[in-house]
Amino acid sequence: MKSLRVLVPVVLLSLCAMAVAQSDAQKSFDKIKTLEGSWEGHVTTTPPHPDIDGKAIQVSLRVTSMGNAVVHEMTGMGRPDHPVTMVYLDGDRLVLTHYCDAGNRPRMAGKTLADGKTVDFDFLDVSGSLQYGHMHHADFTEIDANHHSEDWTYMEPGDKPVRAHMELQRAK
Repeated sequence: MKSLRVLVPVVLLSLCAMAVAQSDAQKSFDKIKTLEGSWEGHVTTTPPHPDIDGKAIQVSLRVTSMGNAVVHEMTGMGRPDHPVTMVYLDGDRLVLTHYCDAGNRPRMAGKTLADGKTVDFDFLDVSGSLQYGHMHHADFTEIDANHHSEDWTYMEPGDKPVRAHMELQRAK
């Protein structure tokens, strides 16, 4: 009986510690969730793409599916496209799937960088046609509660990168 009195508190403390400890993927996902809301800004591309560079953009991030996914939608840039990106946990990793207007679905794995403000997504794989290229990399950087930036790298055919940088502020 005496050993049971000692064992029960030890087990309860261990369970509490496990419940409190979050995986790096969960911490990164929680950081993305803080960006929920409507955002607006402008796009800068490198190399410059006249049909996109300097154009206004609207971004919406919405936590959905009982907190298990984040929907990221972009509109604007004077283009008829409306790419949708889903961010979610897949086991012990954070995954981004981008439903691209190029007709494919690249997946990327994410992690929070050492700065503690940036969630960085690296290319995993892609489904669908690569005829027009594919999205290859993404960064989400929290500046403050009302500002964040996004950096997206698109690989054109022939593996030519085009980088898009967006400085965004919460829409009023």
